[in-house]
Order: sequence, then C-alpha cells, then structure tokens
Amino acid sequence: MSEDGAGFDDELIEAARKRFAGPVEFLKSAPALEYLPPAEMPEVAFAGRSNVGKSSLLNALVGRKALARTSVTPGRTQELNFFDVGAPAVFRLVDMPGYGFAKAPKDIVKKWRFLVNDYLRGRQALKRTLVLIDSRHGIKEVDREVLAMLDKAAVSYRLVLTKADKVKATDLAEVLARTREEARKRPAAHPQILTTASETGMGIAELRAAVIESIG
Repeated sequence: MSEDGAGFDDELIEAARKRFAGPVEFLKSAPALEYLPPAEMPEVAFAGRSNVGKSSLLNALVGRKALARTSVTPGRTQELNFFDVGAPAVFRLVDMPGYGFAKAPKDIVKKWRFLVNDYLRGRQALKRTLVLIDSRHGIKEVDREVLAMLDKAAVSYRLVLTKADKVKATDLAEVLARTREEARKRPAAHPQILTTASETGMGIAELRAAVIESIG
C-alpha cells in the first residue's frame, strides 16, 4: 500500500500517467529570487534533506533517467531548478536545494537556506510542497525546522517517504506511523502520507496523482 488512507481513483492515476508520459523539459536554474521565471502557472516543489533521494524520485516521477541530476555528493543541487510539464506547459516542477548537509561551507548553506525559505514563503504560484523524508531515518530536527516554517507561512505540503525498499516492512510501518502522527499535529500538512521507492517504482503512480491533484 503506497498511500496512507484512501487511495487515488483509477481515473486520476491514469490521467497523471498520461500527463507525465508527455513532454517534460528543463526550463532554468535560479540561484537567487531575481532569477525566478514568471509565476504564470502552478508550481509543485520538492524539498528534502540532502541525500534523501530527491533527484532519483524526480526522475522516476517523469519516467526519465537523467532529468534531474543525481550525485553521490550530497548538496549538488545548489539552485532552484524549474521543469515545464506539458507542451505547451501546464505546470512546473521545482527541484529545490537539499538542506541539512554538513560538508558544505557555512556561507553557502546560509545562502541556500535563504533561497529556499524565501521561495517557499513568497511564491504565489506554489500550490504544494512535497517534503521528502528518508524511510531509513524518519523525520529529523532539520526537517521539523522546515515543516515549522511551512506551517507558519501557511504553505500546503505533503510528506513523502523515500527509499521504502531499503528498510524492513516492520520498520517501515513504524516510520509511517510516526510520520502520520507528526502530520496530524501540523496545520499545513496533508494528512495522508505517500510511501515511495524510486528503484522499484513503489508509490510512483500515486505520487504522480498527488501532483496532479495538488494543482487542481
């Protein structure tokens, strides 16, 4: 079961599959707010700790091997990367810099944090943020800082467990239960949790449906 609670209906699952089977193109990278593209269509952002598997999940979502860059070095994504979905484009995916990495210089970490926070709090086109949580570790304090910021700014978000294939079923059930409980306490969090695994495809169809649902 990749969706916590009621699943998405077959019609939405199929519509989402068709949408992501179509054109998905890289638009631009924005190292600072002044480089953001015009807020002319809905956006869905992907946020998460460095090394949470964000790039792999984005690639699985769109069914392409190298749309988003993956790296063994945490923190490679240093800018907001925008991808147009559809031709003509109907919405955008936003790949955000990973947070919580310790090896990057402090001034760079500070710059990235300001970029992420300012985008999340002030972007009118942003319809939902998907906050990725590593199934092997669960929600950490650095995640809670981001969730608290989203709650305070009233930015709608959904928690998505990644790398679910890397843990035992009993451990995954415990992490899911703790994540569900955390979501219930937070005013801007979607109550249902998605559980995914990029390598096996687990939960990818539901993730696509969640993106389409969020943009209306």
